Amino acid sequence: MKNLIIFSHILMLCFLIGNIEAQTPAGTVIDEVVAVVGKNYILLSDIENQYMQMRLQGGITGGESTTKCQILENLLFEKLMLHQAELDSVEVTPEQVDSELDRRMRYFINQFGTQEKLEKFYDKSVVEFKSELKEVITQQMKVEKVQQEITKNTKVTPSEVKSFFRELPKDSIPLVGSVVEVAQIVKKPPISPAEKFEVKEKLRKLRDRVLNGESFEALARLYSEDPGSAKLGGDLGLHGRGELYPEFEAVAFKLKPGEVSEIVETEAGYHIIQSIERRGDFIRVRHILLKPKVSPVALAEAKIFLDSIARLIRADSMTFDDAVKRFSTDGSRNNNGILINAYTGGTDWPVDQLDPKVFFVVDKLVVGEVSQAVLMEDEKGEEAYRLLTLLKRTQPHRANLAEDYDQIQNWALQLQKQETIKKWIEHNSKKTYIKISDNYKACKYQQSWF
Repeated sequence: MKNLIIFSHILMLCFLIGNIEAQTPAGTVIDEVVAVVGKNYILLSDIENQYMQMRLQGGITGGESTTKCQILENLLFEKLMLHQAELDSVEVTPEQVDSELDRRMRYFINQFGTQEKLEKFYDKSVVEFKSELKEVITQQMKVEKVQQEITKNTKVTPSEVKSFFRELPKDSIPLVGSVVEVAQIVKKPPISPAEKFEVKEKLRKLRDRVLNGESFEALARLYSEDPGSAKLGGDLGLHGRGELYPEFEAVAFKLKPGEVSEIVETEAGYHIIQSIERRGDFIRVRHILLKPKVSPVALAEAKIFLDSIARLIRADSMTFDDAVKRFSTDGSRNNNGILINAYTGGTDWPVDQLDPKVFFVVDKLVVGEVSQAVLMEDEKGEEAYRLLTLLKRTQPHRANLAEDYDQIQNWALQLQKQETIKKWIEHNSKKTYIKISDNYKACKYQQSWF
């Protein structure tokens, strides 16, 4: 059942890379329906996209045909769950989808280091990513709800955990890598009114140039600080309601084609917007984004301040937790400054998942030690300083019940859930319309799909 687990981050990476399409020399796109589950279908391109991504990540262990069969079975499982979600009228709210989109984007921004690097790599803004991924995430969340409903009563007892571990072959006991737990105190200096005024003055001058006949598109290419749209002349493409920043959207939907807005402030910065076209409840606009920045003087003051706090903590005049509550300006202060692993939702970080900038600092610390103030960039790419402390570090070792009971319990629980899902598939696949292309009927499936 290992191959039937939904790897949502891999699926999202496939989407980010873009559609990979087989083409004839004449340029005609070739695609076909490989399987149908209820009213949902699986395309050949769905399989090819995932196969290509696995190749790029070095995740292929078998032959090409075997791997593609495994991918198809994963997709059959997903579509069967989606079919059940439709039968049960499973719904997810826009707020839930937006929250999950934000969580996923934070994960990928963390992988790239900053939002700007992510947007530059893919030539798309975060807003565009969210718009394109909304339906994908909505379906995934419905599937996850169905899966949770199926396995909600699955449990393992302590004796079952011990039996599970004892039955593992000695040479199959997993190696648990080094894991760390890290906390931070962040000092992000406020952006001065003078800096905000300067940015707005620059935008006013750019707006005047457009009104005097210069090309909005050309100015966006030259001056916009939105790397995803700047290369496109500020063009954000077609968007419906609820897909853009609320303040941005409120103005953009009122513009007539060709009209240029006054300055609009959002959490991303300051914009001027030009309407390109309106199609019912959809708009296409271009914008120029400028972001006010923290002054070097304010940054230097933040560093000096945090270094003084670090000295107080080292002298036992203040605890790290107290300093987090009193001085940290980051959202992590609500969790005592502990960094949350967006991939797992927990506080443990395998060192290979940790931001390299964090790892290079905490790798030199002993447990309980506090670093000097180090420069960082937040999710918006804005600079700040932070103190880091190492709360926990484990050494690589073979899993054992004394040190890794929670991890072993989770492995045993996942195995039980897989067995529960396997039985569910066996039952529901028999009463669901499923058709698989002849080209894939020879696959050695783990389930009976016919």
